[in-house]
Order: sequence, then structure tokens, then C-alpha cells
Amino acid sequence: MKPGEETDGGVTTIGVPLLAAGNGAAESAHHAPISGGGSTSFFKTCFNGLNALSGVGILSIPYALSSGGWLSLILFFLIAGCTFYTGLLIQRCMDMDPNIRTYPDIGYRAFGPTGKALVSMAMNVELFLVATGFLILEGDNLHNLFPNIEYEIGGILISGKQSFIVIVGLVMLPSVLLDNMTVLSYISATGVVASFVLIGSFLWAGAFDGIGFREKGRVLNCRGIPTAISLYAFCYCAHPVFPTLYTSMRNQKKFSRVLLVCFLVCTMGYASMAVLGYLMFGSQVESQITLNLPTNKISSKVAIYTTLVNPLAKYALMVTPIVSALEKRFISSPKRGLSTLIRTGLVLSSIIVALAVPFFEYLMSLVGAFLSVTASIILPCLCFLKISGTYRRFGLESVALWGIVLTGVVVLVIGTCTALQEIYEHLVG
Repeated sequence: MKPGEETDGGVTTIGVPLLAAGNGAAESAHHAPISGGGSTSFFKTCFNGLNALSGVGILSIPYALSSGGWLSLILFFLIAGCTFYTGLLIQRCMDMDPNIRTYPDIGYRAFGPTGKALVSMAMNVELFLVATGFLILEGDNLHNLFPNIEYEIGGILISGKQSFIVIVGLVMLPSVLLDNMTVLSYISATGVVASFVLIGSFLWAGAFDGIGFREKGRVLNCRGIPTAISLYAFCYCAHPVFPTLYTSMRNQKKFSRVLLVCFLVCTMGYASMAVLGYLMFGSQVESQITLNLPTNKISSKVAIYTTLVNPLAKYALMVTPIVSALEKRFISSPKRGLSTLIRTGLVLSSIIVALAVPFFEYLMSLVGAFLSVTASIILPCLCFLKISGTYRRFGLESVALWGIVLTGVVVLVIGTCTALQEIYEHLVG
């Protein structure tokens, strides 16, 4: 079994590279008996949770603030509070049934095979699109560093950004072909460190490299609110990881404190980056804020190279659960050749999608509105209502849960339509 991955009933889910407790017994958390919990300490679980919540969303959150204006920060904190609450709902679902080990298990416990299939599909599609976003991110930032690179093949001119997407995808292919993901999983655990390095680099660039914090920005931009909300939701799309964190803990009663620490730290980090970026670049902020930085400054190079390194490790971890699900579906017995074909095809398909829809902000907005809202807001509420039987009773919590579900559906519909419309307009424009 691969780090951060659990298999249950033919459905593979990915968690986060867990740092297990006790004399380097890697991944012992995943092999703990159901009744006794795991062996990971409170502080290591906090680190794993911070790594799960700290992702590429930190690069796009200044753009989200620019899209919605200063007042949209209120919506950001509401989403943070709402997703913290739904994280607690996942814990309460698992407390009700000790046989629940993964997020699809919660879907199965609530709605049977259909619920499990829905949760698994949402997770795998989200992982695929996030991995595709990594390719776009790498292509944008490498093109920013080396803007004059382009070449011609068969009379077709390939720009620097397109060529970098292809090259990065091919460079990542060998890591996807690996069966042992241990090294990559621990490299990718630097996500939380990378987030703080990025914030420090931007603070230095603004204070000492002549950029300053002089932009005033807009108070409110109603037209940009759907995009802002979708990107804010994308920052909190780690809920499929929470069951893995929960089962890995030595003292599972403290899991609510883990969630509190993780959400407080990450929300402060996201908010700091949003405010710093918006004060530095105002309405001119790019969808990936690293694209605004001058490439001749040391602080800028630190930020850009930090941005480039992390996805190289995380890409393979993102697509591994999809590979496992496809192999279980189409390969009855171990066949290396067919496995290589599936893995190569998956990487090539993500390269094609990245080339066809090279708009990082709109793709991540689509992921946030359609998939993150579904997996992190709507499904936890619906599953808890069903498992707990709260849907049969009228009370304050049931009203709040149905209100969250209704709001989530509205955000899902409006945000998804807005993202698809923006992608279509940029494709045909």
C-alpha cells in the first residue's frame, strides 16, 4: 500500500503523507486496528492536517480577493467557518460507526453504494483537475522565468508556455510509473513550509524590494463574487483527507482540536497572503501571484522556485489513487505493460487538458465551485443528516444544516456556470 492511500472495497482514496509516530515506523497509522485507533501524536496530526490544507490555493487567493473586493473577505471567513464545521461533522459521522475508515465509507454508510460511488467520483475528478492545474502552474511560472523560448514542429509554432507544460508532464511521468511513493510523499509534506516561505518572500518583496503596499483596491465587485467564492472554497478542499487523519490519531478525542489548530493557522496564512498580494498589486494581480513578481530579485526567485518544486512531488501523489482505481477496474491480474499504458495515458490526458484549457484561475474556480463545494460542504452535511437521523427531526442544527446545503447548492450552480462561461469565452475569444 502506498503512503497516504487506503483501499476499501475496490475504491482507493488518497489522504496526506502521514508522519507516523514511533521509531520511524512509517505508515503504521494505516495499519492500526479499527477499534484501537492509530499511533500518530497530536502534533504530528496537526502537521499532516496543515499540509493537507496548505495547497496551491495560496497562489490564487490574492486574485480571488481582487475579483470580489475587500468586503469579499467576509465571505472568505464564512467559508472557513463553514468548512471547519463540516470537518467536525465528518468526525461525528466516524464516531457513530467505528467501521468507517475513509470518506467513501461515509458515503456508503449514508446512502449505500450510490453514495460511495458519488463520493469516489467527486474525489477522483477533483484530484485529476488539481493535477492538471499543477501542469498549468508550472508552465506559467517557467514561461515567466524564460519568456523567449519557443520552437516549431511540423510547421506548428509551439509557445514557451505550451512547451513547458509538455516538458513538465513528461518529466513527471517517471514518478507516476513508480510503485513506491515513499520518497515523494515525504517531499510533498513540505507543503506547509512552502506556504510560509511564500508569505515571507512576498512580505520581503513588498517591504524591501521596492514594490510597496500602496494599492487601495476596490471595496466590492459584485460581478467577481462568484469567482471569489469558488476560489475561496478551493482553499478548503481537504475534507477527503480528514478520515485518514482521524483514524491515524492515537487519541481521536482530540481530533476537533486538530481541526481547530489547522483551520486557524491556514486561514491566517491565506488571509495574510490575500491582503499582502492585493495591497502590492491591486487589480493587476495575476491568477498566480508569483507571475507579478520581478524575476531579477532574490525574494522573487525564492518564491517562484518554491512554487515550482512542490507540484513536482505532489503530482504523482494526486494521480496515484486514480491509477489504482483504473487498474482495479481494468486489470484482473498484475500486468506491468498494461499498468504502464494506463499511467502514461493518464499523464498524457492531463497534459492535453492543460493545453486545451490553460487558464489556471478558471480551472481552479471550476474545481472550487463544483467539486470542493460538493465534497467539503454539501456531502458532509447530507451524510451527517442521514447517518445521525437528524433529517427526521426539526431543530436548530437541522435547520442550519439544510441552510448550509441550500447555500452550497446555490454556490455550486452559480460558481460552476460562471467558471464554465469564462472558460468558454477565453477559448473562443
